[in-house]
Amino acid sequence: MAAPLSEKIGYGLGDMSSSMFWKIFSYYLPFFYSNIFGLSLEHAAMMLLITKLADAVIDPVMGIVCDRTTSRWGRYRPYLLWIAMPFAAAGVLTFTTPDLGYTGKLIWAYATYMLMMIVYTAINVPYGAMLGVVTADSQERTVFSSYRMFFAYGGSFLALALFEPLCTLFTPPFVGTDGAAKIAAEARGWQTATAVIGVLCAVLFFLCFRMTRERVKASSETKSTHHSVAGDIRSLMTNGPWWILLGVAICVLLFNSIRGGVAAYYFKDYLGEDNSLGGNLLLSCGAFLAIGEVANMLGVTLASPVARRIGKKRTYMLALIGSGVLSVVFFHMPLSVAGCWAIVVLQVLISAFAGMTFPLLWSMFADVADYSELKHGHSSTGLIFSSSSMAQKFGGAFGSALILWLLAAYGYNTEADAVQSGQTLFGLRLLMSYLPAAGCALASLLLVFYPLTDRRMKHIAGELSIRRKTEDHE
Repeated sequence: MAAPLSEKIGYGLGDMSSSMFWKIFSYYLPFFYSNIFGLSLEHAAMMLLITKLADAVIDPVMGIVCDRTTSRWGRYRPYLLWIAMPFAAAGVLTFTTPDLGYTGKLIWAYATYMLMMIVYTAINVPYGAMLGVVTADSQERTVFSSYRMFFAYGGSFLALALFEPLCTLFTPPFVGTDGAAKIAAEARGWQTATAVIGVLCAVLFFLCFRMTRERVKASSETKSTHHSVAGDIRSLMTNGPWWILLGVAICVLLFNSIRGGVAAYYFKDYLGEDNSLGGNLLLSCGAFLAIGEVANMLGVTLASPVARRIGKKRTYMLALIGSGVLSVVFFHMPLSVAGCWAIVVLQVLISAFAGMTFPLLWSMFADVADYSELKHGHSSTGLIFSSSSMAQKFGGAFGSALILWLLAAYGYNTEADAVQSGQTLFGLRLLMSYLPAAGCALASLLLVFYPLTDRRMKHIAGELSIRRKTEDHE
């Protein structure tokens, strides 16, 4: 029986909340720490790196914890209720500038951002794991995942549209030209704007809790708290489909992080600040990326109906091949007005294909949890989702580093008015095309060996249904 539409919307509201804070952290936090908070670039960079690496390690710990949680609301869903307000409060503290000396402020930055990352993990790992228990139907999970990703992109747009106007609105007036007074006023504006967004995020998580249910009771769930951590990890290490899907996820993440991360360099140094090229087209990097976000949403809406017709695995491979081939075409676009229009069209198509992969990925991780339950007697859903999230965070860090390493290898000049060499421009074109395409190709190759087809999942679902009914009557 299909879950009601309201529940799918409710599930999507959870990632809408997460994405609102995540986009603000990704786009505004470095600027805040260096220009408002007052940290040096070196200290801010090191602080962000250390806390992100620590956050990645925390993910599987949270997965193990929520797998062993028992409450009247289920194993994963109660964290939406318990952590919603701490989630909002931690965000406000992160964007708070204390009246301390430099060392005190640096310690505050480490403490509050680490707290934010811990709280973010504490609510998002259980939220992601919920996909494995809101329905036992593999195809229905793809629908839930599609709603999740669609609302996530909607939340990103909402946060980015509101944040700067809110900062301006809540910045109190200051008298004179005193730079310190101006910074203090702006700091208050940033803090209050974050509080508004934080309250909205908490409300969305409360709604997600209210509108969803945990329907699937895993076999031996009543004994799940007695599974050893070592046993859970051993089960994960011997889960072949998880390893394959993990490799696919990392490759896809590299594709997205490289294309997105190098776009600013590509527009500044290859297309130029004014890329009208003698015509009427003026395409900014921001507009290019925004177009991609909208196209991602289109891809998300297509994922479920296409997967129902041809299967998840085939749909995923189709999306990867489409993204990869079109990325190669991107390399060959001429530096002209027609070429600029062509890259807009390609950005729409590539992003739409990429958007199809996201809901399929999380739906397939839920299938992997069912496979684990059938094979090992317990699903360890939280551990599977959290360990996958951890690996992707490491992959994202590697993708960002790879961009900088390759730019250095191609002789990129970081001076403000530098004119890049032909070799450097060639490298930028590769980073926007062939190198991301290589990630898609490797992911497609790995996916060939992924065994959990739709037919296999129907068999697994049937076996689990019998097992769960048998245990319910014991």
